[in-house]
Amino acid sequence: MIKMVRLVSTLVVITSAAWLTACSNKPMTKEVPVAKVDPAIVAAGKAIATGRSKGNCLACHMIEEGESPGNIGPPLIAMKARFPDKAKLRAQIWDATAVNPESAMVPFGRLQVLSDDEIDKVVEYIWTL
Repeated sequence: MIKMVRLVSTLVVITSAAWLTACSNKPMTKEVPVAKVDPAIVAAGKAIATGRSKGNCLACHMIEEGESPGNIGPPLIAMKARFPDKAKLRAQIWDATAVNPESAMVPFGRLQVLSDDEIDKVVEYIWTL
């Protein structure tokens, strides 16, 4: 039964992500320049996000390459579609309770679990997912 619920939940998230991705492919009237991200920063963000001592995103979220993921939070997939504005993703990681007071997500910035530099690196990595 639990496996069935987890499967259905995963399918709902994947379907939603696919729908969001399809919606985000609409032509824009103004082309937005895409800033290049340093692969070293993305790698550092991945180390923090998947490491068990600091970011520990895998405790609650499924990440494609992560081992032993949690299922409390949503899978971290299609993040550019879910957070087209990178600043909103950063705000979510810094303090998810600002938008949703009932959020179970750790306010990594507000509680100083991660430094601003570490949060910036995690954002760069998560946004690639």
